[in-house]
Amino acid sequence: MISFVTGLETEYGCSVEGRGANTQIDDAQALVRSLPGECRVIWDYRVESPRQDLRGFRADRLEVDPVDAAFDEGKHYGPSEEVRADQILANGARFYNDHGHPEYATPECRSLDDLLAHDRAGEAIVLQAARAYAESTGRQTTIYKNNTDYHGASYGFHESYLVPRDWGFERLYAALTPLLVARIIVCGAGKAVAESGRPCDYQISQRADFFSERASVDTLYRRPIFNTRDEPHSNPADWVRLHVIAGDANMMPSCTWRKVGLIRLGLALMAVDAVPNIALADPVRAIQAVSRDMTRRFEIAVEDRIMTTAYEVLNAYLDAGERHLAGDAEFGRLIVDVREILESLPDRPDRIAGRVDWIAKRQLLQTVVDETGLRWGSSELLAYDLEYHNVDPNEGLYFALRDAGMVKDAIPTDLDIPAPRDTRARARGLATRYPELERASWGTLVFRLDGELREVTLDPERDYSHVSPELDVDDFIRAIRTS
Repeated sequence: MISFVTGLETEYGCSVEGRGANTQIDDAQALVRSLPGECRVIWDYRVESPRQDLRGFRADRLEVDPVDAAFDEGKHYGPSEEVRADQILANGARFYNDHGHPEYATPECRSLDDLLAHDRAGEAIVLQAARAYAESTGRQTTIYKNNTDYHGASYGFHESYLVPRDWGFERLYAALTPLLVARIIVCGAGKAVAESGRPCDYQISQRADFFSERASVDTLYRRPIFNTRDEPHSNPADWVRLHVIAGDANMMPSCTWRKVGLIRLGLALMAVDAVPNIALADPVRAIQAVSRDMTRRFEIAVEDRIMTTAYEVLNAYLDAGERHLAGDAEFGRLIVDVREILESLPDRPDRIAGRVDWIAKRQLLQTVVDETGLRWGSSELLAYDLEYHNVDPNEGLYFALRDAGMVKDAIPTDLDIPAPRDTRARARGLATRYPELERASWGTLVFRLDGELREVTLDPERDYSHVSPELDVDDFIRAIRTS
């Protein structure tokens, strides 16, 4: 079975005392640079191609949120390399400023357990940088792992999956779009109120309001359910990096595990030509309707003008997984877990509140409403909503629920977790030790030796576990070329 190398990118919300939207980019840049320890600011932008579209063309431009554009009008931030403050960390991750948001991209991982550990490490690393920034400036700085500022702006959580090039856009879109819509019921982050469309007190997904297209290359505005950015970070003749932007940033590791696991399940079913035949009539309308449905019926229109439900969509994929992927331990665990969530969700959501972010947070906010008399949609209640996503374990309401035993969370926080040994992230992380490293990206390392540049390709299929950290630079280059 294909091993789907996977990574996560989280844009964090950042609140700095006494500062506002007009200083957001400067503050995020300074925060990223405040991370303690030695970090290499040498990202190689030559291989970045965000306008290349999986459907076979290159977009003339990317759409920009007009509100963001208004804030930037007349401002000059200097060279983009300086503004982004890109850093390569010893664990193979990337940490940088993405237009006013500190963003942490995990190293590539093969196992979901590794991915969850590195996602949690990202929370701790961003928090460490924020604390250092606060100490140096005297300004209280708070970091949120969420997707909205409640004033109409959304920032993203992106998933990346390396898949074969010959699968193509049409097959990937058909196989995964139903999952992208339906999976929110088992892994949404939850959000009070709506920022566009039909009003509501509470909804399942933080991102649902911000999608307007079925498929496109854009990520900042006119966002699609299925993103077509074709930036493989590897040999483009062989690979596509499936770039998923339709998921929420989760506080519960179990939700992250379930969210990523379902997409990997869909990809594995593609590999054996066993994807359920489900075509949604309107994925944008469907994800927004499901997100607002507190009756938990979760009805979805399909193309033949009949109705299905998010339950039926997910169960179709789980059934196919049981038939065609039997014997895979990871998918076996996933199928059991998702079935348990689906069984309790219609009538007894309280049974699974400790395993699903949107349910846990809704219960928390309902308690606040009942005890204080606050209205749904009030600014005071939105403050409680936001504090659920505060990544500081001493302040965040998610961690208060965890410490009270009300949510399940077995993932430790480890700032010093090493890169996964079995992916190219290990080679990238080890390379940061060498002063000869000139620049790096996901797929390449460039060293300067004796005045000459020497470029090395990092193969996403290789296992780099046997590369020793004790080698001199010449032997290191030879080792990663032959691993």
